[in-house]
Amino acid sequence: MAFNLVLVNPQIPNNTGAIGRLCVNAGVTLHIIKPIAFDIDEKAVRRAGLDYWDKVDLKVWESIDDFFEQNKITDNAYFATTKTDTPYFEAKFKDGDFIFFGSETAGIPENILEKYKSQNITIPMTSQGRSLNLAISAGIVLYDAIRQNFTHFKGR
Repeated sequence: MAFNLVLVNPQIPNNTGAIGRLCVNAGVTLHIIKPIAFDIDEKAVRRAGLDYWDKVDLKVWESIDDFFEQNKITDNAYFATTKTDTPYFEAKFKDGDFIFFGSETAGIPENILEKYKSQNITIPMTSQGRSLNLAISAGIVLYDAIRQNFTHFKGR
């Protein structure tokens, strides 16, 4: 089993490509939820993912509703947002968890954040900035989840 990284309505192809590369190297399934602001086969996605894109364990969902209908989400998920004070390193990640990231412009929809409020996490930042790059954020949180479950990860 491995982690699942979920991008809700990604907007920037370079971020998605970099996250795809991250997922290949971490053995993670990448879920992309439409609408997507670009063609997933776009050159910028492939360039950022380099020669990794064809190796991505990729699942594309037609909508957020479609995703939730097909995946049982309970305490097996975390939702990255700037709208909470709970740092990601307090989360107790388990192998197989879903880690959600919203679009670069809008984040995760408010109704989802509210429904899973106790599972909202954030990356602590100074007051000088409002957010980090999506690919950097995904890497920070994903590799802490791997660190917490490293004995499961080593055998891959």
